[in-house]
Amino acid sequence: MAAAAPAKETSSKSGGNAPDPDFDWRRIATLVHISRELDRIEEQELVPGRKVLYQFSARGHDMAQVMLGTRLTKPTDAVCGYYRSRPLLLSLGVPLEDALGSNMGRAGGYSDGRDIGVVFNFPNPAGPSALPMCGGVGAQYTPTAGWAQAIRYYQDVLKDPAYADAIAVVLGGDASVATNGFWSALTIATTQKLPMLFSIEDNQYGISVPSTFQTPGGDIARNLESFGNLKIFAGDGTEPAEAARLIAQAVEHVRGRNGPALLRLKVPRLQGHSFQDTQAYKAADFVEDEWRRDPLPKLKSYIVGSVLSEEEWDSIGREAADVVAKAREIAEARPVADPATVLKGVLFDGEMQQEGGQWTHGYTAPPSRDEPKPEGPRITMAAAIRRTLDQELTTNPRMLLFGEDIGPKGGVHGVTQGLQEKHGFDRVFDTSLSEEGIVGRAVGMAIAGLLPVPEIQFRKYAEPAYEQINDTGTMRWRTHNRFAAPMVLRMPIGFLKCGDPWHSQTNEVQFVHNPGWLVAAPSNAEDAVGLLRAALRGNDPAVFFEHRAMLDDSWARRPWPGDDYVLPFGRARKTREGDDITIVTWGAMTPRCEEALGERSGDVIDLRTLVPWDKEMVLESVRRTRRCLIVHEDLRSGGFGAEIAAVVADEAFLDLDAPVARVTMPDVPSPHNPVLLDHVVPSVDAIRAKIDELVSF
Repeated sequence: MAAAAPAKETSSKSGGNAPDPDFDWRRIATLVHISRELDRIEEQELVPGRKVLYQFSARGHDMAQVMLGTRLTKPTDAVCGYYRSRPLLLSLGVPLEDALGSNMGRAGGYSDGRDIGVVFNFPNPAGPSALPMCGGVGAQYTPTAGWAQAIRYYQDVLKDPAYADAIAVVLGGDASVATNGFWSALTIATTQKLPMLFSIEDNQYGISVPSTFQTPGGDIARNLESFGNLKIFAGDGTEPAEAARLIAQAVEHVRGRNGPALLRLKVPRLQGHSFQDTQAYKAADFVEDEWRRDPLPKLKSYIVGSVLSEEEWDSIGREAADVVAKAREIAEARPVADPATVLKGVLFDGEMQQEGGQWTHGYTAPPSRDEPKPEGPRITMAAAIRRTLDQELTTNPRMLLFGEDIGPKGGVHGVTQGLQEKHGFDRVFDTSLSEEGIVGRAVGMAIAGLLPVPEIQFRKYAEPAYEQINDTGTMRWRTHNRFAAPMVLRMPIGFLKCGDPWHSQTNEVQFVHNPGWLVAAPSNAEDAVGLLRAALRGNDPAVFFEHRAMLDDSWARRPWPGDDYVLPFGRARKTREGDDITIVTWGAMTPRCEEALGERSGDVIDLRTLVPWDKEMVLESVRRTRRCLIVHEDLRSGGFGAEIAAVVADEAFLDLDAPVARVTMPDVPSPHNPVLLDHVVPSVDAIRAKIDELVSF
């Protein structure tokens, strides 16, 4: 039987209704006035004075945002907004000097001048946090879904009473409903009935593009009326009584554990998209109508006489101007950050972030050692990864493992077989087919203090998630260590018995070029155990590559290295040692390089990790052997081997007796037919030929 369509909650205009006493109308009026004064001083003084470079007015959006923010009262609530969300931040208590100083790019504030001032974050010490916003439209949705899922996990699995009626709220404009992030988060929230509120501010334009280009008919609420497990609330965000009633109903619905809700409020955008936007694309009568719908005069007529006197209203305006002026003095007195500090904080350097990651929730890693103690028979790399995941799931209740087909199926490569059966559906679970949703929800979970271990089924399929991957890596740096999202992103790469452009890509360099991520590329079972355990117990996001050809390869099999073996990132290993040549490689190319070296004397260096990589070992070896060959499966142009070659040329040029050389795949996608594949993947013969050439140079 088909589910009944959820009701759409609407309301009539405010009329003569008495203001809802559950709302603090004086505070709402104060914050709206402060928001208006912040916009005014930026638009009239700071932007023309080149003291603010990017300015986005919230005028027209402000009243509804402030109302919504005042309903977020639990420290375990969280909200994620977008570039026009400053009024919401004000309602959470963000210091005004940060609100202005961040827009001015000064030290302190949201980012220490590293990010655009309207890309907010607020690790709130006194209430709900504002999760780190991103510059990309729609990027806020799936991390908020992750926080909502973390609420569920804390409440149901960890039995933490602090999360009993907590909610996650995401704020977005009408244009953002066309993004992958919106639809992915909607799928996550509704299929799992998460405590998540989607608040959509509909001003009918995405910069200059009408909302009818974003969703049919320009009304996302109407289009989603029949969406399963979703309650719809829709109305006018400029009418105080109507907006207050709908906001209260929507928040109550989600707090009551009735599933997610979507709140769509129509509001005017009384200024351009940004300061530079003249809005010439809007008809004059449309602009006039927007100003007639300005919520500030409506708020005044609604509460003056019943809550405030005319004099009190005017006094609030004057006080708002005074506090903003004082905040401006403080903000302008702040210096620009020392340029030398901009290089710090990409990865965890010993100073704990304020929010995010299991370390901020009291996690302490068990004792470990960095030398293996082999025990038992040789096991496959797949079995070693599975056993490590199993062990860490058993000892760490904050860890969750998820991705497509990792549950009952055990993963398309069999790596997670049996883990859901042992640890349960709450901790090992399948996801919808959305890489944006897989990684995005992991971001929210990580910020909430859990340890998410998402899996991307094949390397190529990480592309739809790349915005979230990039944002995760930059989070610690761009928030000036206020937030971090440590996670372990598992990803199979490379060829197997055959290849193709979709399932056999390596392209590790794309992640190397993404600041803030550790990158591991183990070639064997022992290294896989040590690096995976290091990543799972660490305080940075880490990409963990699992080469498909090595998961069951006989060369890659090793004895179990011990339950407490941890291999630090950045420590390479010489799998062969000698004096004639240095061969630098990783992953599936390591055994091929060993075989190609044959009876010759030389160092085969398995880097094991690409971020960081063991530059010292490579340079020490090259200075001794005076020759360097780099071998990798990735394409030649722009591959990570080019970085290694550049470093060797820069720092060991005078020690070389031969040119630095590379053996790589040519710049073609991975072919499917095994004969064609063997022709392009670096072969033992091709590597041996290059060794001979360099040694005899």
